[in-house]
Amino acid sequence: MVKLRHLIEISGGIRSKDRECIEALEEELDRAEIVDASRIPPNVVTMNSKIRLRDLDSGEERIYRLVFPNRSLQEENALSVLAPIGTALLGCRAGDLIEWPVPKGMRRLKVLEVLFQPEAAGVNA
Repeated sequence: MVKLRHLIEISGGIRSKDRECIEALEEELDRAEIVDASRIPPNVVTMNSKIRLRDLDSGEERIYRLVFPNRSLQEENALSVLAPIGTALLGCRAGDLIEWPVPKGMRRLKVLEVLFQPEAAGVNA
């Protein structure tokens, strides 16, 4: 939470398109229930979690790692928390469905599995 709030604070002069993503992240954090890292269930998506998703329209499955924006170009299959899907995934659980509008309609994904979560693994993310 502290690192995400800091990301929001340092993003003050950011472009308008990215500003919408920052505002969406801030709204998610304002609604979040804050718990000690040791109490986060292992099936909840947190920063640096590795997750398996299914596109409900195409049936395609993919594995992503939810990362901070500065790491999204450095890692294969990295998904920035500032991408609309990244923000939507934060706090989701295995089994949850995510829907959001895209130019061609709605995109629908299902969180199939949290393959790795730093808090469950005892790793300081």
